[in-house]
Amino acid sequence: MALLTQTLGRRMPAVRLSRLLRAACAGLWLSLSAPGVRAVPAADEAAVKAALLYNLTQFVDWPPSSFRTPYDPVIIGILGPDPFDDYLDQLVRPVGAGSRRVVVMRFRDARAARQAHVLFIHASQREHLQAIFATLEGRAVLTVADFDGFLRRGGIVRFYRNAENKIRVRINLEAARAAGLTISAKLLRVVEIVPPEEE
Repeated sequence: MALLTQTLGRRMPAVRLSRLLRAACAGLWLSLSAPGVRAVPAADEAAVKAALLYNLTQFVDWPPSSFRTPYDPVIIGILGPDPFDDYLDQLVRPVGAGSRRVVVMRFRDARAARQAHVLFIHASQREHLQAIFATLEGRAVLTVADFDGFLRRGGIVRFYRNAENKIRVRINLEAARAAGLTISAKLLRVVEIVPPEEE
């Protein structure tokens, strides 16, 4: 797999970056639940979050109405600036979610983002969340972000750093069900399921 060697303004050896992405993609639940997982350096954060975002496509079932044909791709959308450099594109090119390809699209507004199946909402869109969620209403979209208060305001998945400086995942299961999404028990066993009022 061809991978970029530049991350967040510094050079990273291609072998190290390749191992990082492979490890994250080998199994989300393993990387999250292993007791000895090291803290993620800030320079690796974009790559790790890209791998986690891609992995979510493997553990979510969308209602049949989300796709026109059995061969339509799963669309990972990014609303706002793209924080993943080129890592997400590199991950999705050679693989797919089940029988479907995975593609990445960037969106400038929520109306266009309605076609996404997974939507990463950049922190710059924080003040527009209510309008974004209103625009997505009626669509089975797995919303993802990495800023405080996202689940409390109706988001489904949040990436965060814990006290040990490791990247972890929280899920608002109520919001997922309301969106018509089914999340695999394998994923639910290793993430933190948070009632939205406690996030």
